[in-house]
Amino acid sequence: MSIIRKTPLILASVSLGLIAACTSPAHLNENDPNKNAKSGALLGGILGAGVGALVSDDKGKGAVIGGVVGAAGGVVAGSLLDEQESKLRQSLGNDDVTITNTGDRLIVSLPQDILFDVDSSTVYPALRNDLLKVAANLQEYPDSSVQIVGHTDNSGGAAYNQALSERRANSVADVIMDGGVDFNRIQTIGRGEDQPIASNLTEEGKAQNRRVEIVILPNAA
Repeated sequence: MSIIRKTPLILASVSLGLIAACTSPAHLNENDPNKNAKSGALLGGILGAGVGALVSDDKGKGAVIGGVVGAAGGVVAGSLLDEQESKLRQSLGNDDVTITNTGDRLIVSLPQDILFDVDSSTVYPALRNDLLKVAANLQEYPDSSVQIVGHTDNSGGAAYNQALSERRANSVADVIMDGGVDFNRIQTIGRGEDQPIASNLTEEGKAQNRRVEIVILPNAA
């Protein structure tokens, strides 16, 4: 292979190397408000370079162009998710509600003990306001789909827990739709006792496992 033909490949490698250096764990501050935009740039750049190399006759040039375009798209997607997260945190003043930004989605986790009475799937009136704030945020950022996932601890029968988790996910979805979010954006899922995040051997662990998660997934460009 001639030096001229190697040059695009070298440029692609250097470009992606620079992106990786800027977005490696050593360079990403957990408190950096733009951390997910940087992570998006890395992921977008890698994916874009791969796709560009595959679809282009000139593999090296395609990788360079794809990497640059993909990185730019990743920055945009990551920045929007950071922005949405920030606004959601400002609107929700409930310390029991946690928001996790994984870089490709937002996960709003609500303990079931603050949402429902024991063995009930009726949302507490006091929590409707928080769910309507989530709905308002979803309307402000409409280019996403939403999964509402119910979880239980392992008390009682597995079949009962599965059905309860489904009813509770549907109840939360009803409030979100009351807030104006289109039905077609929402998927409800019941996981029952199958996905614990803590030990079911303690009451504290069981309380953590009883939860409803609202997962916000930005739509692919």
